[in-house]
Amino acid sequence: MNLFVVIGLALGLSMDAVAVSIASGAAYRGLRAHHALRMAFFFGGFQAVMPLIGWAAGTLLKGVIGAWDHWVAFVLLAFVGGKMIYEAFKLEEVQKSHGGPSRIMVVLTLAVATSIDALAVGVTLPLLTDSVWLAAAIIGIVTFMLSLVGVYLGKGFGHIFENKIEIIGGLVLIGIGLKTLIWHLAGW
Repeated sequence: MNLFVVIGLALGLSMDAVAVSIASGAAYRGLRAHHALRMAFFFGGFQAVMPLIGWAAGTLLKGVIGAWDHWVAFVLLAFVGGKMIYEAFKLEEVQKSHGGPSRIMVVLTLAVATSIDALAVGVTLPLLTDSVWLAAAIIGIVTFMLSLVGVYLGKGFGHIFENKIEIIGGLVLIGIGLKTLIWHLAGW
């Protein structure tokens, strides 16, 4: 397993959840530890499960896309990364449309919304690592930890970081897609 690639992927995928965590932390009135833990648990859990669902779907399609899987990986990662960069400029608008962050349905909705990218990236996991299950666990743990920190950063520092973090995450995913494509085309 290429641990550095998986950690980079985890960091990139977690950035949208972190940005939402920061924005939610800023919006909380009377923040308690269970609010932060609940948000981090949902975000980390969905970020861990969605790549596995994407991987399962990709496995079914492997025979169809096997000859050009490196292009599929590049396009998916570039699309998801570009989407994250685009959404970084609409984050405040999206956050306002979901209501208060302490409601369980709001947290669930945000967890699903921030993990859809991980579903698409799951298709590419076999190209990036031999251990899809470990990669999914790392993605979930990294997202959990960073989301937990994000809630408290948001509470303390407001909206200073949120869109910048998502832009960085998008750039990381685009970089991983480029690396995958270049390595395959170069025969590495």
